[in-house]
Formats: sequence, C-alpha cells, structure tokens
Amino acid sequence: MSTSTRWTVAVLVVVAGLIVALALQLREPSSHQPAPGTARSAGSGGSGAPAELRAAAGLPPCPAGASAGPTALHGISVQCAADGYNVDVARVVAGQAVVLNLWAYWCVPCRTELPAMAEYQKRAGPAVTVIAVHEDDNEVAALQLLTDLGVRLPTLQDGGRRVAAALHVPNVMPATVLLRADGSVAATLPQAFASADEIAAAVDQKLGVPQ
Repeated sequence: MSTSTRWTVAVLVVVAGLIVALALQLREPSSHQPAPGTARSAGSGGSGAPAELRAAAGLPPCPAGASAGPTALHGISVQCAADGYNVDVARVVAGQAVVLNLWAYWCVPCRTELPAMAEYQKRAGPAVTVIAVHEDDNEVAALQLLTDLGVRLPTLQDGGRRVAAALHVPNVMPATVLLRADGSVAATLPQAFASADEIAAAVDQKLGVPQ
C-alpha cells in the first residue's frame, strides 16, 4: 500500500469516527425537562428569545388546567413566553375564568392597557386569570416591552394569530376575549382599556367575578 493510499484510509477512518460521534450526540435526549404543572407539549423545547431576556422579564409560567379545555382551541400549540416551550393553549385556559388580552409590541394603546390588565389581575385575585397573547413574530420586542412596563402576566407568543383565528376575534389591536370556566366565550371586546376600573366594569359581571 502506497503512502498516499495509507493517508487516504486514515482520513476516511477519522471522518467516519466523527460522523458516528455526531450521530450518537444527536440521539441523546435533552437533560432540560419541563417543570411539573405547566401545559407544555411533548417534545417541545425552549427557543426564540435569549434566556437572559426571559429572565429579566420575570414572567410567570403558563398555567395548565386539568381538563382538555375549550374545543375551539384544541390542537393549537404556541410558545409560553416565560420559557420558550410550546404549550397546549386549550389546557392553558382550561377550568378557569380567563381574560385573554391580545396585543402586540407596536400597538400604542397596548402600552397603557397592559399595566391596567396587570393591576386588574391583582385586584381580581384567583377568581380570574389574565393571560396576555402577543400577536407578532417579534418575541424579543414583546419581552423587552413587558420588562420595561414591569408587567408580569402569563404570556403566549402567537405570531401566527392562531388563537385569534380560532376564537373569531376581529383583526384589531388590542382585543380581549372573556372565557368562562367551562371554556365558552362570554364576550369578545375589540377595544382598548385605560384602567383596571374600566376592565372590571366590562369583565366582572360577565365572568361572575366577586365584587
């Protein structure tokens, strides 16, 4: 065997070894497992915005109800902005009265409404859950705005507007959908709110929130 042939064989052996090692590494399961009590989909993984930006936003995890949730939202999976993992939207809203606030980072009225929604959540307590739904692909801008505003609500990243389409929400921004605990839609409110008092006046009676 000539010297050149021996070198060719050696190179091929090294390349084959690297391919095998890479294949084994790709087959290893991730050590990052979802925390219990969240509505993450099987096989999902954190992605999108930088981890340090998510940490700075300090958003709470997306809830997970015990039931299957509203039929209209079955099969819809989006990212939970708290960690970047996919969640089953129907399970996120299942079994509770929910205020879904649909917004986008570029929406001027949303900058006033988001803090009002956060204040309303504090007042309402466990009787209702306010969930923000960001309807633009730019998740980084959304997290930055929430950080700047100091708003810490469970947030879904839905750049494809799948939630709005499933619930037949008009194409306006912001908009709010009220879901009863049984998953039915109590009201769709395509309007902006300027204060927690305005939100309470529009929401509490429809969702049976104690006064």
